[in-house]
Amino acid sequence: MLLLNNVEVVYSDVIQVLRGVSLSVRPGTIVALLGSNGAGKTTTLRAISGLLVSQDGKVTRGIVEYNGERLDGLRPEEVVRRGLIQVLEGRRLFRHLTVEENLVVGSVARGARRAGTSLRRDLEEVYAYFPRLRALRRRISGYLSGGEQQMLVIGRALMAHPDFIMLDEPSLGLAPLLVQEIFRVIRQLRDQRGISILLVEQNAHLALSVADYAYVLDNGRIVLNGAADRLVENEDIKEFYLGLNQLGERKSYREMKHYKRRKRWLG
Repeated sequence: MLLLNNVEVVYSDVIQVLRGVSLSVRPGTIVALLGSNGAGKTTTLRAISGLLVSQDGKVTRGIVEYNGERLDGLRPEEVVRRGLIQVLEGRRLFRHLTVEENLVVGSVARGARRAGTSLRRDLEEVYAYFPRLRALRRRISGYLSGGEQQMLVIGRALMAHPDFIMLDEPSLGLAPLLVQEIFRVIRQLRDQRGISILLVEQNAHLALSVADYAYVLDNGRIVLNGAADRLVENEDIKEFYLGLNQLGERKSYREMKHYKRRKRWLG
């Protein structure tokens, strides 16, 4: 469904961030993209969604394909019309609008509404996934908590009837109970609606618990990939991302920094 083949990205014609990234996402699956800060995860999403231009970046090599059609070079609104939605990190909302008004904005993201759909039915589907939003539907969105805002940006994406959603750090800064609720919905979107999801998440354990497949990105390169249930048992993943050594003991912050300096994924 989604294919990146040897993609390179440069910012300001100088700074190379992605160095030959290749990955794929099959229909109806969740694929996790793991990596530390600065590894190139968000840049990968922007290369897919067309948002690089706003950041003075561009794909200088490779291809990005969605359902067999080239995406690299398309504007973001053209990518959205093809059914691919990116939920940005930082919970970007129209903060002066109410919850329901934000959802209505999402309903027009793909242009003409799909045949046989109604605005009220779409709103009810979102409220079924996130009952809290129903109770808050008249609340000004700028006054919502971080978790409520995360629910709202995902709900707004669903209003566009996406076939594919990219989520950028959905658990960032949220309380554990809210994280559980959001990841429950992520599973449901795959299992009940067949939506494909590319999930960028620093919480490797959480990401691998819902993903079917995963890639590890380091310094702009894919250095490890495989089925999520196998990667969660991988010793490098345990030690570097989960903070556990081979005895299952959690490593200290100082030990983790040392491990990060000495690790050579491509060695």
